[in-house]
Amino acid sequence: MGGRDVAAASIWDAAHRRTTVGLLTLVTLVAFEAMAVGTAMPRAVAELDGVAWYAWTFSAFLVTSVVGMVLGGEVGDRRPPGPGVLAGVVVFAAGLVVAGLAQHMAVLVLGRAVQGLGAGVVIVLLYVVAGQAYDSRLRPSLFGAFAAGWVLPALLGPLAAGLLTTHVGWRAVFLGLVPLVAAGLVLLLTGAPGGTPPADAAPWRSRAGWALLAGAGIAALQYAAQRLDLAAAGIAVLGTAALAAGLRRLLPRGTVRARRGIPAVVASRGLLAGAFFGMDALLPFVLTEQHGWSAATAGLPLTAGAVGWVVAAQLQGRRPDVPRQRVLRLGALVLTVGVAATATVAVPALGGWPAYLTWGLAGVGMGLGMPSVGVLLLDQSPEAERGANSAALQISDATASAICVGLSGVLVAGAADAGGPLWPAVLAAVAVLTVPALLTARVAGRTVAPAADPSCATNLGR
Repeated sequence: MGGRDVAAASIWDAAHRRTTVGLLTLVTLVAFEAMAVGTAMPRAVAELDGVAWYAWTFSAFLVTSVVGMVLGGEVGDRRPPGPGVLAGVVVFAAGLVVAGLAQHMAVLVLGRAVQGLGAGVVIVLLYVVAGQAYDSRLRPSLFGAFAAGWVLPALLGPLAAGLLTTHVGWRAVFLGLVPLVAAGLVLLLTGAPGGTPPADAAPWRSRAGWALLAGAGIAALQYAAQRLDLAAAGIAVLGTAALAAGLRRLLPRGTVRARRGIPAVVASRGLLAGAFFGMDALLPFVLTEQHGWSAATAGLPLTAGAVGWVVAAQLQGRRPDVPRQRVLRLGALVLTVGVAATATVAVPALGGWPAYLTWGLAGVGMGLGMPSVGVLLLDQSPEAERGANSAALQISDATASAICVGLSGVLVAGAADAGGPLWPAVLAAVAVLTVPALLTARVAGRTVAPAADPSCATNLGR
């Protein structure tokens, strides 16, 4: 492809349009299901008389999605991604049907587990398709579009799910997605290149068992955070041990130390996600409990964050010439300021209103940082390792988010149960969550490996 053709290429040109629409449709629908299920679940629990099963509808999805991510990565590194995407979408759709037709909570939990498995496979393989079908100069724009595909459901998903649940029934939240998922799959498979298996693919050694162990560890930590009693300590220890053992086999060697290259990229994704989503989950609770906001009003600052994320993601996609590590560092610094400034919600006299500005700023940081991480990963991943590296990226995100959400929840819930003032716990949570954002700014310079340094190669499972 000549220089003029590269300059004129776009994710919306004739060569990429169907693939782009298919990718974004699947991303948006998977994201919508994740955002909407929380709105529909209380009605489902009431109808099926399954309060005791409530937490399992979320934990089952989380555990199997981690397994799906690993399976998707293994398929993507050994076969053309098309059949794998087809299988993942079929499994995801089957889970939607099982959940939507469930007559008992155990069946609904099973449906959620099947959905998680399919969603994990699909999300990872979409990265593999992105690596095959798009030139490196188009990837910033593509990941900017991905950001909109994830964030817009956060804005509209709960409202749409609420309307469906109220006027049609909770089952429509699951069953209504099936034909839309099928349409996105058709667009993707007819537009994306077929591809061939990488010639240098490593011998197959599945890490699905380690993924199951890590997922169970995350679920145990979340369960322990909800209990807040003596038994929770033992559950947390077991969960931490299981998670550490699983992640040791699932993440590139050196991720904890943010070793230069792919390990630092994977670490950056987890640090960004942990800082943002830890505070994102906490903010509505603080505005409700500290300042007496209604549930609807308390969610509006999250909308400001989502808008900031989408706008910044689109802006960074217009400057593919700027090195992505610089954009990542800028995004991390903006996120750090946004998270730290959100400490103002702890001040009773301010009424919580600065949250609109501070969380909008945090969203801008994520809109700059998260697409940059995806671009850095694909630019540095050999074709035979794109699947494994993409899986590691998603696992890092899911793990760090779950840990930080649980940690911030424990800090604030403990203060609320003790009956004392809430603001010291809020300040402590903000301080804790500011640390990973600031660490990302420091790690950003390590996310590009020297081209001639063979020691920077990814080393998974060894």
